[in-house]
Amino acid sequence: MWHIDSHLSDQQLLLDVEGELSARDEKQLRTHLEACWKCRARRQEIEGAIAGFIRVHESEQNLELPPIAGPRALLKAHLAQLSAAAPKHASLWFPLPRGFAWTLAAAACGLLAMGLLMARLGGRTNLRAAVVSVPDSRLTPGAALLVSRPAVCSQSNTNNKPVPIVLQRQVFAEYGITGAEPRAYEVDYLITPALGGADDIHNLWPHSYSATVWNAQVKDALENRLRQMVCDGSLDLTEAQQEIATNWIAAYKKYFHTDKPLSDH
Repeated sequence: MWHIDSHLSDQQLLLDVEGELSARDEKQLRTHLEACWKCRARRQEIEGAIAGFIRVHESEQNLELPPIAGPRALLKAHLAQLSAAAPKHASLWFPLPRGFAWTLAAAACGLLAMGLLMARLGGRTNLRAAVVSVPDSRLTPGAALLVSRPAVCSQSNTNNKPVPIVLQRQVFAEYGITGAEPRAYEVDYLITPALGGADDIHNLWPHSYSATVWNAQVKDALENRLRQMVCDGSLDLTEAQQEIATNWIAAYKKYFHTDKPLSDH
């Protein structure tokens, strides 16, 4: 479906960031990303642009979003200039001096990400859901304790530990949603303590209960499934921790064999 010399589109990368690719498409995208550093860099730029845009929006909630035509028009103009200046045989990403090309590429990626995000959300002014389906990997990479499988599986209480109020406030502040209604979110452990997750701010993020289909209850079901597999010996503890920390939505699709959350959670 994708080839190294063709590169992934920004829309495909955005769908991956949001966890909305099918299992088949996600596998193909992962294979491409492993071999293509340009697309990996573009994915990071888009992820960063979305997170930055959300933080700015949350800090200026009284300001209206610009019309979607604005970012699209500006992006179109940038790409037209880039295309006109490029030799016909050259790659789109390197027709100009390297520094200017990358600056322009980063700006274009950011503008397109914002435009696509606003289009997908139908122009709504509340964009918190865009950052609470999956955590920002720079803020919440995940953290685990050095524990063994027997120690994990001997725990009688598998519920997540309550997060102190002070730490909850720090998490909300990090994600730029200081004005959020706390009851609408769970300050969630990326790696659940039931799988050896640590009580560390780098393992915590604000996860919406209802603003997205990939909500906190769906992740709870995955946590239970992974712990069951670890304890019955069908899954290595370290692998379970890595999969839930890297992309919990992809892990859910893998272990529940579905592209959408199941309705019985």
